Amino acid sequence: MSVRFRCADCDEVEERCKCDKFCYICQGEHEVRLVQDGCYYCLECREACDYEPEPKSNIVYE
Repeated sequence: MSVRFRCADCDEVEERCKCDKFCYICQGEHEVRLVQDGCYYCLECREACDYEPEPKSNIVYE
């Protein structure tokens, strides 16, 4: 079992996080995902910074 990424604010995994989700860098709200540092980033900023979100296969929505 892999280690799950957790939100830096609430310490929950992405699908349970109730925090406002916006990009840590540009404040955008489009396609934001949680990455290993515990912050959310949009697709463009993730690509520019070479950040990878948690694989969708690890995410379990209830």
